[in-house]
Amino acid sequence: MFRPMRRFKQALSPEACREVLSRGTSGVLALSGDGGYPYAVPLSYVYDPEGGKFYFHSAKAGHKVDAVRREPKASFCVIDRDQVVPEEYTTYFRSVIAFGTVRVLEEEGEKRSAIELLARKYAPADSAENRERAIQREWAPLCMLEMTVEHLTGKEAIELVRKKEGT
Repeated sequence: MFRPMRRFKQALSPEACREVLSRGTSGVLALSGDGGYPYAVPLSYVYDPEGGKFYFHSAKAGHKVDAVRREPKASFCVIDRDQVVPEEYTTYFRSVIAFGTVRVLEEEGEKRSAIELLARKYAPADSAENRERAIQREWAPLCMLEMTVEHLTGKEAIELVRKKEGT
């Protein structure tokens, strides 16, 4: 169902993909939008490598939630490196794309676990009390989305591969 990578020498290992996703802070969620147009929206996220899931926060209504409810298939892209190298007319890049399905978390416990993961990622030094106050303040309008990964692929510039290989 998913195409093999054409430039397989540039493929990131599954471990390297997980590292990129763990250190990243934002990515672009691509959905099937209104009128058949793609809808790609930049988002903050948290990735749970054990469960193979992403979590995103959202408003309860809007283009993103409507698109998810209409068609849950999605992709999510995280760019880890994008160094422009003008003298070579290229970029030294590293990115990961996840393919899977997205759903709105309806159950309170699932929603709570997801927002706590997100809060700990973006405010790791904050106290549990402050985190709880922030979550409570935003709880009523909060919607949490979960993306279950079905396929994960990563790629980096051939120049970065060669550098690792020492050639």
